Amino acid sequence: MPQLCSLDVPAGAELADLLFERGVELPCGGASLCGGCRVRVVEGDIAVTPDMQAVLTPQEVAAGWRLACQARARGRVTLEIEQWEGPILGDESRVAFEAREGFGIAVDLGTTTIVAQLLDFATGEVLAVRTALNPQCAHGADVMSRVQFALREPRVLTCSIRQGLAALVHDVAGDRKVSEVLLCGNTVMHHLFCGEEVEPLSHVPFETPAGGMREFIAEDLGWKLGSACRVRFLPCLGSFVGSDILAGMVALDWLARDALVALIDLGTNGEIVIGNRRGALCASTAAGPAFEAGRIGMGMRAAPGAISRVVPKDGGFECHVLGARAPRGICGSGLVDAAAAALHMGRILPTGRLANGTQELELMPPVSITQSDIRELQLAKGAIAAGLRILLERCGATLHQLDRVYLAGAFGNYVNTASARRIGLLELGPENIEPAGNTALRGTKMLLLAPSRRSALVEQIGRLTQHVSLASDPHFQDAFVDCMRF
Repeated sequence: MPQLCSLDVPAGAELADLLFERGVELPCGGASLCGGCRVRVVEGDIAVTPDMQAVLTPQEVAAGWRLACQARARGRVTLEIEQWEGPILGDESRVAFEAREGFGIAVDLGTTTIVAQLLDFATGEVLAVRTALNPQCAHGADVMSRVQFALREPRVLTCSIRQGLAALVHDVAGDRKVSEVLLCGNTVMHHLFCGEEVEPLSHVPFETPAGGMREFIAEDLGWKLGSACRVRFLPCLGSFVGSDILAGMVALDWLARDALVALIDLGTNGEIVIGNRRGALCASTAAGPAFEAGRIGMGMRAAPGAISRVVPKDGGFECHVLGARAPRGICGSGLVDAAAAALHMGRILPTGRLANGTQELELMPPVSITQSDIRELQLAKGAIAAGLRILLERCGATLHQLDRVYLAGAFGNYVNTASARRIGLLELGPENIEPAGNTALRGTKMLLLAPSRRSALVEQIGRLTQHVSLASDPHFQDAFVDCMRF
């Protein structure tokens, strides 16, 4: 059954903050641009605003759908909000450890989601895992919207994430005395948590002098983990390539690799690193949230009711819906499948235009994808494919010389690689593409469990890896335009 949320608030009150606490994201930061914060009124009344009418179809409005970011209640309301609930990718793998007394916490601080693991230093075991939505999501889905908000409202996002993480680490720690918390995240998450200025990240060349390792006393952050507990945030590799990629390189044992490999995090802030133990190039590219179904008309997380797989059948589409229930929307993997299936049937042209002058493709009523949705996917896949192409050129290598491409993160773990190849996101053979899970969390855990080797590993990878600014590369725009084609 859909999850229902009942709220009793003063008439006319804005519901955005209350709804966010219950898992409803505001992808565009409350600007009513994307429609990604839809909720359905089951009981009660929420007035339809002009902004809602500009984003929602008349049929959606009639069915009770509203935009959470614009919602004002008229007394008690009951809302359907389940489409924002979904599993967050963790990592339960066993890794090498240096036996010692005590407990520690590894944290993957993502733009959208956070994962915290409690580790027993004596056994290397994961004792508990907690996940949460990043509380900063109330101010935008992507890193640049967070940067712009932070410029307008200094310290708000820093306080938000420190308080949100305090609740998470206290919950995962329980009554155990924790001696260290080790965090990884992209550069914007690093700066916002550490209280560093984000202004250098708001304009070209997007370089910052403040991306190094940072250390805090837990009590100074308001975290009640014991007076001896230290909180450390791993260093960034450059510009928008953060310590999540550094940790991923640790997880993949990068320093032992002779063959040319690539690690790609297919998130809102697409991060790419390519190389081997003799050297590596890294870059970031603004892929946007399409892979996570952000800015997609009927986009949603991989939760019950989401179309997650699509294949062509008898001139139409055969869809798999998570949770074996009526379809409610489409998640990122389903969107890539749908585009690949439509290309196969000639329903989408290589340019991305819908064939025969149609404006949308009906997948499984009431779910359809529109021309605008396809364009969002093209922008996302074009940015990643162009970034990989530029880094390969800088390495003097070709796609066929890549021994392996590792896909990090939730989307990379679940996307159909055949569909990804069909739309031109990954132009390699299936034998060369490998979902790698949450490499950021795994690498952070490995570093937390290896205190004597940690500094050396981090320093070696930092020296090994050179950052490439795609924004200043004269060939990137041409490559981006070329890679937008299916």
